[in-house]
Amino acid sequence: MLDTWTLLIIDDCAADRKIYRRYLLKDPHQSYQILEADCAEEGLALCRKVRCDVILLDFCLPDMSGLELFDQMQQEIFKTSVPVIMLTGRGDEEIAVQVMKRGALDYLVKQHLTQDVLQLAVRNAIKQSCLQAQLQKTQERQRLIATTALRIRQSLNLEQILNTAVAEVQQLLKCDRVMVYQFTPDTDGKIVASSVESYRTVALCDRSGDWGLGTGESLLGTEDKGTRRQGDRVLITREEFSQSPIPYIYELGLCNCLSLKEQFNTKANLVVPINLSNNGNPTPKLWGLLIAHYNSGERHWQTDDAEMLNEVSVQLAIAIQQAELLAQTQAALAKEKQLNVFKSQIIATVSHEYRTPLTSILAAASTLVKHSQQLDESKQERFLGIIEQKARYMSKLVDNMLLVNQFELEKPKFKPISLDLLQFFSDLIEQERETTGDRHELIFQITGNNQGFWGDRGLLEQIFINLISNAIKYSPDGGTVEFHLISKESEVSFSIKDQGIGIPLADQENLFQSFSRASNVDTIPGTGLGLAIAKACVELHGGNITLSSEVGQGTKVTVSLPKLYPIGQLSPSFT
Repeated sequence: MLDTWTLLIIDDCAADRKIYRRYLLKDPHQSYQILEADCAEEGLALCRKVRCDVILLDFCLPDMSGLELFDQMQQEIFKTSVPVIMLTGRGDEEIAVQVMKRGALDYLVKQHLTQDVLQLAVRNAIKQSCLQAQLQKTQERQRLIATTALRIRQSLNLEQILNTAVAEVQQLLKCDRVMVYQFTPDTDGKIVASSVESYRTVALCDRSGDWGLGTGESLLGTEDKGTRRQGDRVLITREEFSQSPIPYIYELGLCNCLSLKEQFNTKANLVVPINLSNNGNPTPKLWGLLIAHYNSGERHWQTDDAEMLNEVSVQLAIAIQQAELLAQTQAALAKEKQLNVFKSQIIATVSHEYRTPLTSILAAASTLVKHSQQLDESKQERFLGIIEQKARYMSKLVDNMLLVNQFELEKPKFKPISLDLLQFFSDLIEQERETTGDRHELIFQITGNNQGFWGDRGLLEQIFINLISNAIKYSPDGGTVEFHLISKESEVSFSIKDQGIGIPLADQENLFQSFSRASNVDTIPGTGLGLAIAKACVELHGGNITLSSEVGQGTKVTVSLPKLYPIGQLSPSFT
């Protein structure tokens, strides 16, 4: 079907107008709606009422010349250039030059006018006008895209980039709402920016790695390679979408197989992917979607609209990657700074904590070497005991430092096995009783069935040893230390309670951080690593640890662990 063009003939000669009409209506290549005026005033009135695609203008009119009318139309009416073909009864080159200089598209002499000449002149005028309009539109689009890209790229803050993008695109496309939807590894995804505040968070149909495209007006079509049908929906994977030669669609299926129209009550939707470069891989990484909504009525998106949105998505992808790279760099620098501080703390702690036990070891060893003949057996054993005790302390200090360093570098591996907790903790308590003095009494209490637990033997030993050694160490006057193991259907918990010096309330919040110690420890040796290690080991089991204490009354630490470690749960990093 041919497009119909509106053509205005302004000529005071009715016979000439009849000839032009007859010629044009016989054109097999174009269809015209022809309007006529016999004077300049009537021609101006029609131009004000109707948007004309081409004007045939007689040079000689009864109320003014064709040139004067042309100038007036240019000033008053034409916001965009309308092609004008000037007609005259004389073949005057001077008049032709004047006409063309004023902006007329062509100049025809009536005496030489034939059907073919007029048809070709009008077709050329329409074609040239269309090309000019397309050029202007392209230039304006490029200007708007460049402006939008500049505003998007002015920030390296991801949230600000996304909010700027949706606001600029809404102005660019003259639509009602623009959103950025981000895919996430473990969930369907989420809306991360919207040009309209009042929107609902929705999820895409992506539970099995696929998401739906509406079949109504999908530019991808229903028979494209790689698509699959499900009912009246067409399914396509993220990878296929990101590789599609036509990177936009009109309908995007959401959860529960609802279309965007149903979910957002919108009349028309335009969607393009946000693809990030993939470390040199030719297949890009689908980061998310840039979605434009139109609510105010039916809107037929043009190819230019989709291309414009796609160009913006390219600029947005570049800005997102730059922002993510900056965030990664800043995180790496912060981690490096944190590690440097941590290493400095290790050096300071080791140099301080090693000095006292090393001095005791050297003094005891020197006494044994120089005066072993004068010392009876009991004194020799006492000095050897000092050496052994201090050496164990130093060895434990090294082990703790290495373990904390491993947690800081995020390298620990969780290796759960089936454990009989009753036997496991009974053995540990017996070992502890062998090295604990007579001033402390260890009490072991059991509640419930402790079968069916899976855990990491080495990490559980670290939890127990650090907590029980703290309970004994910070009870310098002796007393009982209670260990209570409680088993429930889905979790086990154990608590260690002492009658020691207790912890001031102001210190309790930070005690699970590395190198943090209570303010009332006085000369009791320690590194402030025990609770931090215990907390990290508990979190690797997917459990939690709590502490309650009162100065002078003692401390109780409770650990709760799931019986079966949650499969797929990410191990938290050590803090």
